[in-house]
Amino acid sequence: MSTSTDHTAPTADSTANTSGAADTPSPADPDSRRAGTDAPATTDAPANTDSATGMASTDDAGDAGGFRNTGPAGVTQRPIGLTAPSGIDRAAHHRLDEAWLAAAWSHPTTRVFVVSGGQALIDDAPDGRTELVMTPAFEAPVTETHRYFLGTDEEGVSYFALQKDSLPGRMDQSARPAGLREAGLLLGPRDAGLMVHAVALENWQRLHRFCSRCGERTVIAAAGHIRRCQACGAEHYPRTDPAVIMLVTDEEDRALLGRQVHWPEGRFSTLAGFVEPGETIEESVVREVFEEAGVTVGRVDYVASQPWPFPSSLMLGFMARATSSEINVDGEEIEEARWFSRDDLRSAIETGEILPPSGISIAARLVELWYGEPLPKPLNP
Repeated sequence: MSTSTDHTAPTADSTANTSGAADTPSPADPDSRRAGTDAPATTDAPANTDSATGMASTDDAGDAGGFRNTGPAGVTQRPIGLTAPSGIDRAAHHRLDEAWLAAAWSHPTTRVFVVSGGQALIDDAPDGRTELVMTPAFEAPVTETHRYFLGTDEEGVSYFALQKDSLPGRMDQSARPAGLREAGLLLGPRDAGLMVHAVALENWQRLHRFCSRCGERTVIAAAGHIRRCQACGAEHYPRTDPAVIMLVTDEEDRALLGRQVHWPEGRFSTLAGFVEPGETIEESVVREVFEEAGVTVGRVDYVASQPWPFPSSLMLGFMARATSSEINVDGEEIEEARWFSRDDLRSAIETGEILPPSGISIAARLVELWYGEPLPKPLNP
């Protein structure tokens, strides 16, 4: 099943759809996956990775998976949303130390924020920055169970998230609720990293309250990172679903973009989909492209990854080279797919014929990596 990465994908409260074209990587319900094909994949060794951006780096020739970067220098260094180093040490060794956690919670420097339904409160600081609304622990809403330890920063400040049924009100009325799709574009690396962690835990906690082994209710342990069944002793850990998202190019260096059935007219993005059991990520790229667009793929090159907790995906970005060009969409998940040259894409965006991937999704970065520069804006928005 392919995914489409559109930032208009289902919200964090729903099971995301990772099939088809992708602007926001959010894989579909795993129970709806279809069997893949046996199309072979030929995969070269992954490129070196740039530690600052998390993207695979290429040599001076700019060759990655047959993909030709013809744009200005530095284009490949544009950061991918939700991946910048946060400066937070998750300090997992403290999660089972109840005495340490109690001391950290009561420390005056500790900071806490509330997460509810995939949202948190954000506010604009006087210096123009946007920040999570955080309070000392003694001012935080009361909860004994849904308290998640997120880690510590370089100054030793501890951070916790509280899961509540609703966000608290603010007397100054300046704060506003925001989900990751909005907040991820505004927050600095520290706060974005904290929010991604908290939203992912909240989604998992909300959807996995019962033991999959015996059916009894589970309890929270390890500061939010384990659910333990007191009936049979099973321990359950946060779920992460790997999904591939790929920009496919052909021998003419055109890019393959598709549109999901449920998307608005004109919305196009990269293809994407869940990795199936017993499958390598490279095989998944080949299978997904063939299932969704009927195009066969040869070379596959890893680019970068992106956490996408909608509700629990990890997007694995690739550039892939097609070995065929005839398109045959499945009509179920992908309604339309087209090959675009750079001139085709520029013209279609500027005239408003298509809506390209945008926002914090890795899909936009993959397209820009091929395009060679930031995507243009419509001439008459």
